[in-house]
Amino acid sequence: MSEQEQKAPQNTNQIIAERRAKLATLRETGAAFPNDFRRNHLASDLHKKYGDQSNDTLEKDPISVEVAGRMILKRVMGKASFATIQDMSGHIQLYISNDITGESAHAAFKHFDLGDILGVHGTLFITKSGELTIRVKSLRLLTKSLRPLPEKFHGLTDQEQKYRQRYLDLISNEDTRKVFLTRSRIIQSIRAFFEERGYLEVETPMMHPIPGGAAARPFITHHNALNMDFYLRIAPELYLKRLVVSGMEKVFEINRSFRNEGISTRHNPEFTMLEFYEAYQDHIYLMNLTETLIRELAIKVLGTTEISYQGYKINLSNPFLRLSITQAIQKFHPEHTDAQLNDRAYLIKKLEALNISYKPEDGIGKLQLSLFDETTEHLLMDPTFIVDYPSDVSPLARRNDKNPGVTDRFELYITGREMANGFSELNDPEDQAARFQEQVRAKESGDKEAMHYDGDYIRALEHGLPPTAGEGIGIDRLIMLLTDSPSIRDVILFPHLRRED
Repeated sequence: MSEQEQKAPQNTNQIIAERRAKLATLRETGAAFPNDFRRNHLASDLHKKYGDQSNDTLEKDPISVEVAGRMILKRVMGKASFATIQDMSGHIQLYISNDITGESAHAAFKHFDLGDILGVHGTLFITKSGELTIRVKSLRLLTKSLRPLPEKFHGLTDQEQKYRQRYLDLISNEDTRKVFLTRSRIIQSIRAFFEERGYLEVETPMMHPIPGGAAARPFITHHNALNMDFYLRIAPELYLKRLVVSGMEKVFEINRSFRNEGISTRHNPEFTMLEFYEAYQDHIYLMNLTETLIRELAIKVLGTTEISYQGYKINLSNPFLRLSITQAIQKFHPEHTDAQLNDRAYLIKKLEALNISYKPEDGIGKLQLSLFDETTEHLLMDPTFIVDYPSDVSPLARRNDKNPGVTDRFELYITGREMANGFSELNDPEDQAARFQEQVRAKESGDKEAMHYDGDYIRALEHGLPPTAGEGIGIDRLIMLLTDSPSIRDVILFPHLRRED
C-alpha cells in the first residue's frame, strides 16, 4: 500500500507540523540538509542504457549507481519497501530491504515523506514485472520536505494554482514538464537556425531612454544615480537597426520585452521575442525564410509538419497563404466589394454598425485594419501572411514603390493569432523623421501607444542604413502552436497574475 493509502486524510497544517517535528529531530542529530552526496547517473540515462537488458545480465555483472531525486511514490511492505524518485530526467524505482539496505536504514526510510529528496547508492536489477529498479545499499535524506505534494494521481487541477505554484505543477504534471522541455528545444533550434545562416546573436538594452520599435504602452522605471526615467523595452528594433548601420549586416536577438497592456490568453506583460535583421534583403525574402524556419522547427522538435492545435489540423508543409487586408476581409466576408472597402464613409458606417471603435482622424488604412482586426483576424487558422499594410499604421516600414499608400510589410497569422511582423525597413531618414512627427502628433492627441521621436535613431539613419529587411516573431505564441497550448500562461514558467490576496 502507498503511504497515502495507509493514512487517513489529514489537515495540511497537521501534516506540516508533523514534518517540522521530524526536521527538528534531524537537526538534533546534525544530519539536516547535508551537501556531500554526489550522484553519477540520471534516471533516463539508466533506462535508456539498461532498461532492455535481462535481469540475469544485470545480476551477473552488477552495475553500481548513485542517483538522487524527489520521492513521489512509496510502498511499505514489512521487510521490504518500494519507492519512486524523480530527477530532472524522469523516474526510477527503488527497492529498500532489511537484508540489503539494513534494518535501521529501512526503519528510517519508513518515516520519510513524499516530497523528500533522497540520495541513493545501489545496483540495478529488473523486477518480475519487468521494471528497471535500484536495489538500495544505502540511502540518505538530503532535503526534508515540509509541505505535502499534490495528490499523486491528479496533481494540481486548479489552473491558477498551477500558474502561481509552477514548481508544484512541474513536480506533479508530466505534460507541463514536456511543454517546457519543448520550449527549451525550440529556442535552441531557433538559435541554431540563424547561426547556421551567418547571423550574429547580439544583446541590446532592456532599459530605453525613449520607448520605440513598436506601438505599445511602456512600463516606466527610474534610475536614481542618473536621476532620469527609463522605459522597459517594448521592442529591440531601433537598436538592432543601429547595429546594421554599424556594419553588422545580419543580426538577431532572442529578447525579453515588456508592454503595459491587458492580460489575456495571448498577452503577458513580459514576453519573449525573436527579432532579426539582414541587409540587402526585402520583406519577400523574410516571408520565405519564415516559412522555412517554422517548418524546420516543427520537424526538429516534433518530427512532423502535420500538427493539431486545439483540434484544428494544420499542415505546415503547405505554402503559406498571402493576402492583403482587404483580400482577407473579402475571403471571409464576401459581401464587401473593393469599392466599399476603399470608401471611408462606408467603412465608418460599417464599423459603427458593428460597434467597433475608431478615431475621427483615422484614414482608410486604419479603418480597414480596424474592420480586419474585429471581423477577420480570428478566422485565419491556416498560416497566412497579411501583406501591403497601410503606411499610416506602419511608421517604421518602407513605402511600396508602386503604391506609396501601403508599405512592404506583412504579419503572419496562424490559429487566428498574430505570430510575426516583418517588413522592408524604412531607411530614408527624412521620411522616418516625418513619420516620427506624425506619431508625436498622435501621442499629443491622446494615443498612449504612439511612438516618441527618436533623434539619435534619425542621426544613425543619416549615416546610412543599407536596404534591410527585419522581422519580429512572438516566441511564446509560436511555442503555444507547437505544444498545442491554449493560453500563453501555459508556456511561460512564471506568468504574471493578480496579487494572491
